[in-house]
Amino acid sequence: MSAIDFAIPTRNRQHELDRTLTALGELKLDGSCTIFVVDNASASPARTPSTLANGMRVSLTRSETNLGAAARNLAAERSGAQWLCMLDDDSRPLDAGFVQAAADAPSDVAIIGAEIFLPDQRRESGGLPEVPVGCAMLIRRREFLDLGAYDPAFVFYAEEYDLAARMVRAGHRMVWDRRFRVLHRKASDQRDMNEIMRRLVRNSAWVEQRYAPDAERSARIEHIIARYAEIAERENAREGYELGLRELSSTLDSQQRTPLTQSQFNRLTGESHVRAFLPAQLARLGVQRIGLSCRAKHWEVIARVLRETGRELTDEPRRADLLVAGSLSPGPMLDELDRASGPPVIAPWAFSGSFAPSAIAV
Repeated sequence: MSAIDFAIPTRNRQHELDRTLTALGELKLDGSCTIFVVDNASASPARTPSTLANGMRVSLTRSETNLGAAARNLAAERSGAQWLCMLDDDSRPLDAGFVQAAADAPSDVAIIGAEIFLPDQRRESGGLPEVPVGCAMLIRRREFLDLGAYDPAFVFYAEEYDLAARMVRAGHRMVWDRRFRVLHRKASDQRDMNEIMRRLVRNSAWVEQRYAPDAERSARIEHIIARYAEIAERENAREGYELGLRELSSTLDSQQRTPLTQSQFNRLTGESHVRAFLPAQLARLGVQRIGLSCRAKHWEVIARVLRETGRELTDEPRRADLLVAGSLSPGPMLDELDRASGPPVIAPWAFSGSFAPSAIAV
C-alpha cells in the first residue's frame, strides 16, 4: 500500500491530461504510487499510459455520466493509500515536497492545502483557512470516505465548503503547507460563466442552509443571492444566475439541516482564525492606524475584528502605519504580503505548520 495516491477527474481535455501526467512522471516519487484518472464522460474517451517515466502506475476509469468533483470519490474507493493527492487535469505539483508535508501532519489533520500558483505568477484565489481548493489538496483517504466524500449534487463549485463543514463537525482540522506547491494552468475551455453562476448561487446557498447556525442562516443566504446577482451582472451571466435561483427556490427546503455550532461555523468561515491571530499581532506591533491592503474574500470579517481592537481603520492605505491583507483566501493573502511598496503588510490569520508568516519589523 502506498502512502499517497492521486485522483484526477478529466473531461474533454486530453491535451491537458497528457501534460499533467507527463509532469507527474518527472517527479521523484515512490513507484508504488498509483494515479487514478476518472474520465467524466468525455466525448472521446480519455487515453492514458499504464505507467509513467518514474514507474508510477496509471489506472483509468470511465464514467458514462459527468460526475463533476464526485468523480474523485471513485478514485478514493479504488485506492488503498493513506493519503489522496487531489488534482485537476490542468494542475500538477511543482515538486515532491508534499510527501514530507503529509508525513509530518498531526493525526487530527485531515486535509492539507497547497500554495497554488497560476501561469502569470499570481496565486489561486479560492479557499479559506479551513476550506481547501479542490485542484490541489491532500486528504486522508479513509477520513474522506467516512465523511461521505463529495456530494454529487454539487457537481462543481462550493463542494469543498460542504466537505469542509463535515470535516469540522467531525473534529478534524485542515492546514496549509508551503512545501506542497502546485501549478494550476487553469485551462479556459469549458468555463461557461452562465453555468458557473448557476451553480455558485445554488450551491453556496445550499451550504448555508445545511450548516449555518439558526441565527445566521437566513441573512447569509440573502447575502449570497445579492452578491452573485452583482457578479452575474458584471460577467454578463444573468441567464445562468436566474436559472440557479429557480433551482435554489425548488431545492432549498429539501437540504438536510445539520447546523454547526457557532464556534465550528466560525472556523469554517475563517473568523475564528482571525480572532486567534490578528489582535495579538497588532498588540505586539503596537500600531494604531490600520488599513486594508485590498478588499477581497471575507474582508468584512477582518475589518470587524480590527474595529473591535479599538484601532483606527482608515480607508486611505497611504495614511496607515500598517496594512492587513484584506483577504482570508491564502493565495491573494500571500500576493499581498509579497508587495514591495507602501506600508508593511501582515497576514490576518496564521498559517499552520510550515505555512507560517514571518515576523515583520515596523
